[in-house]
Amino acid sequence: MTYKRDNSIEISKTEFRKIGYELIDTISDFFDEISEKPITTSKSPKELQKTLGNLALPANGLPAEELLSKASKLLFENSLFNGHPKFFGFITSSAAPIGALADLLASTVNANVGGQILSPMATEIEKQTIKWLAEFIGVSPNYGGILVSGGNMANFTAFLAARTAKAPKNIKEDGLSNSSKMLISYCSKATHTWIDKAAVLFGHGSNSIRWIPTDAANKMNIELLEQTIKEDIKQGNQPFMVVGTAGDVSTGVVDNLEAIASTCKMYNLWFHIDGAYGIPAAVIPELKDLFAGIKEADSIALDPHKWLYSALEAGCTLVKNPQHLIDTYSSHPEYYNFSLTEEGGSLNYFEYGLQNSRGFRALKVWLALQQIGSNGYVKLIKEDIALSKYFYELAHKQSELEPVTQNLSIATFRYVPKNYQEQGEKREAYLNTLNEELVNSVQNGGELFLSNAIVENKYCLRTCIVNFRTTKKDIEESIEIIIKEGNKIHLSLQA
Repeated sequence: MTYKRDNSIEISKTEFRKIGYELIDTISDFFDEISEKPITTSKSPKELQKTLGNLALPANGLPAEELLSKASKLLFENSLFNGHPKFFGFITSSAAPIGALADLLASTVNANVGGQILSPMATEIEKQTIKWLAEFIGVSPNYGGILVSGGNMANFTAFLAARTAKAPKNIKEDGLSNSSKMLISYCSKATHTWIDKAAVLFGHGSNSIRWIPTDAANKMNIELLEQTIKEDIKQGNQPFMVVGTAGDVSTGVVDNLEAIASTCKMYNLWFHIDGAYGIPAAVIPELKDLFAGIKEADSIALDPHKWLYSALEAGCTLVKNPQHLIDTYSSHPEYYNFSLTEEGGSLNYFEYGLQNSRGFRALKVWLALQQIGSNGYVKLIKEDIALSKYFYELAHKQSELEPVTQNLSIATFRYVPKNYQEQGEKREAYLNTLNEELVNSVQNGGELFLSNAIVENKYCLRTCIVNFRTTKKDIEESIEIIIKEGNKIHLSLQA
């Protein structure tokens, strides 16, 4: 006879199946109808709080079926849907539906992918996922790595590995304060703000970053980079890391990675690529030259939840020599019984990153990579780039839109009212105000969602397409919405 504890956590097989089928039906309807839904709610935080209800924590449990039904309604009626075909904001991709099923399966097994003994198959799946991601972008499958929550954590993980590799060897024991030389990192002015966070949070200070100006193409100026490195060495500082961007988040520009790699070799610096957004485009044969130099990178950050259509959260750090991760993160207190004695190259992921307890992020990426395949990704990424170019071309054809930049799958442009005659600084100030109001209005309107970029002091509308649901029709309709809303705001500002 099997004895079970009496508790409110268990759900019987029959009830679980019933609730599960109902939830899957609800999710299937959502996927089928997402194009017809508003992209986001127009409710204020106070209205959302009222919808949620100001209830106390229940003393006694409620039925699971009732709770899931209520949660589904709350989320499907009051969320921003980055899977909507007119979602062009920030860089969160429309998530492959297989990821939802993968997360259900991963949560069911509930593997702690920190130690191999805790997650035997999940560890092997993550290892294979890392290998496939390296192969996908065109670097050696011998790169090691780890899946993390997103771009910030992927870049942080590499930053600390770079510091361990290039800083004085006593840094672990004595810390930064006992070093006579300031450790300096280099990046372009277009680099994402993660580098500032890393320098502050890890004790270097924001003054340890050298923000290198960009050239006419918005790429890091290599001549100024080398001049700055030489000056720092002359001043008694210790350069340790250069960050190249493979697809900056504002305009999609890719730095001259080959030239940065050469500079890093010359001065024995760690070469890191922030490819969180753009590096999956390295799979496109026609773009190989744009990404030349990635094989020289000591580390690479990429986010499957950006341009590989994974559900959140899924970031990744790849490192050419994975021993650098172990040197940085490995720790063996006496209560860890995680020895690895078997053959086959197993590893404990707690030695590769900041987390000890880790969820099974790899499963949704691993399944999507197989379902879509490399050829499928080439097709989808090419289409996203083509749609972005189409957005730019349509903007060029409209008298009320001024195209500004187009790189990878990011296009920027701004609304300029018909017959607006003002010139000089007053004109630019007004257009910046107008376009900022336009972005805010569009984001709250629910018909489409885009973001902003500042390009050469111009406040621009920014569209990023990492969305397998987007079509040319969505872009055509979006152009109409932007012009209509822009005209309305212009008239209100002139009133």
